[in-house]
Amino acid sequence: MTIHVEGLVAIALFYMLILFVGIWAAWKNKHSGEAEGTDRSETIMVGGRDIGLFVGGFTMTATWVGGGYINGTAEYVYLPDYGLAWAQAPFGYALSLVVGGLFFAKPMRSRGYVTMLDPFQQLYGKRMGGLLFIPALMGEIFWSAAILSALGATLSVIVDINIKMSVVISALIAIFYTLVGGLYSVAYTDVVQLFCIFIGLWISVPFALTNQAVSDITVTAVKHVYQSPWRGSIDKGDTWVWIDNICLLMLGGIPWQVYFQRVLSASSATYAQVLSFLAAFGCLVMAVPSVLIGAIGASTDWNQTSYGAIPPKDKDQADMILPIVLQHLCPPFVSFFGLGAVSAAVMSSADSSILSASSMFARNIYQLAFRQSASDREIVWVMRITIFVFGGLATLMALVTGTVYGLWYLSSDLVYVIIFPQLISVLFVKGTNTYGSVAAYLFGMFLRIGGGEPYLQLPPFIYYPGWTTEQRKHHITGDMEEVIVQKFPFKTVSMLASFLGNVAVSYLAKYLFESGKISHKYDFLDAVVSKHSGEIMDKTTLVTRGNNIGLSEMAPVKPRLSVTLAAAFTRQDLNISSSVLLLFVYVLSL
Repeated sequence: MTIHVEGLVAIALFYMLILFVGIWAAWKNKHSGEAEGTDRSETIMVGGRDIGLFVGGFTMTATWVGGGYINGTAEYVYLPDYGLAWAQAPFGYALSLVVGGLFFAKPMRSRGYVTMLDPFQQLYGKRMGGLLFIPALMGEIFWSAAILSALGATLSVIVDINIKMSVVISALIAIFYTLVGGLYSVAYTDVVQLFCIFIGLWISVPFALTNQAVSDITVTAVKHVYQSPWRGSIDKGDTWVWIDNICLLMLGGIPWQVYFQRVLSASSATYAQVLSFLAAFGCLVMAVPSVLIGAIGASTDWNQTSYGAIPPKDKDQADMILPIVLQHLCPPFVSFFGLGAVSAAVMSSADSSILSASSMFARNIYQLAFRQSASDREIVWVMRITIFVFGGLATLMALVTGTVYGLWYLSSDLVYVIIFPQLISVLFVKGTNTYGSVAAYLFGMFLRIGGGEPYLQLPPFIYYPGWTTEQRKHHITGDMEEVIVQKFPFKTVSMLASFLGNVAVSYLAKYLFESGKISHKYDFLDAVVSKHSGEIMDKTTLVTRGNNIGLSEMAPVKPRLSVTLAAAFTRQDLNISSSVLLLFVYVLSL
């Protein structure tokens, strides 16, 4: 295969457009928030809390519509053993946005948090916030690395250029405009990128459908032509696995900083909910061309194409079915449009994850845990450095690690099993404390890792009911190996055990300390007895904040005037006079 000059020109033009939009967004909003006195670091993290419906809807949709989303959806529709029935990402992530909008967006936005970890540090303390940062960071970095790796492989299919070069250039562009503009650049480039994804894929679909090598997809959906019907089916023995996966997508798709970064940037709590619902619809719409391309791949006689007689699934290239269809079933100029769509999808996800990881580190680890007196300028520089560091780390992993997807699968499971039940506890369950949080963390991690991870060749040490063994081909070596498959919904069970463990241990610790069965001096986490400890950050908030502003959910919420520790976690949705509040705190201190 020779280098396609037209393809390289198309990619260069597309990347220049994205870079221009990112720099323009940074310049346009460089003074945003100054009139209200908002710190620059907070403006970078949440965009001055003035993201409107149009830009907000696009950037919220881009939360999940990435390279893995459009490639993975096409792959599962194409695979004979799975089909549309197992392409759960579009429905699962759309449901996650609906559930997030109904139950999580309003309390998170109305309380004026800046990152997803804020409520954890408010209730459980800075050390627990640091522990929860680990799975959150793993999820963001591994996600970025996985989609950058997919981009390199996709470009190699359509345009014969060096994979490593394409990954590095794409990552550098995403890092640069994120570095200079923060959430504003990410949000505005998301608008352009989603347009490119939608237009690029929809232009390709009619050409692929009308190719003479493609059979009627309405027939191949229900009848065996070149392979089993692409509609797919769910065997009775796999029902619990299907339910486990859809719960992971629907509920595990909520506790991600990339989602809450959009929620917290909305101009009001009501807008945050509306954006979630719009994005749910957008996710379903953006999945349609990927589903059609997967169906086209399953309906193609590959012997009539330039690809060759052996189908992609038999060459272990099912994960590349989308670029393969673009390359071999569409004219060259159309495939280049599709290539731009894939590149757009990757960059729209990579920039968000990099910004999310750096925001959590700069605020929740550096500022609130170690440098509470750090200036706003210092926090901005920490963010810039970590954007570059985390972006470089994701790029390095994409280039040298062969198990990026396996790492991302495991880290996504940990986000679902560890962070989601703790998010429910911290927002909706009164009485949980740091002891319960630590116990839940350990329970969830033990039960999830105990189930093993075949993709990482991590053997299980907990054999859940219904486990079985299967022969699978290794994704790197190609060798056949025997793996243990867990048919039991152990991920969801692990999540529920983590939640119940948090509640049970929290109330047990509270009872033991308050009843005197355990001496107060052993409350080493300052979680039950030491109510005025500086470790529990919201204790100082109630004392030092002069007043609390009642929140009108239908009107834009003004940003907070500072991010000092004392004001960091003020609950802006409480309508209590300062005198009553101070009296309440005084009574508690007696």
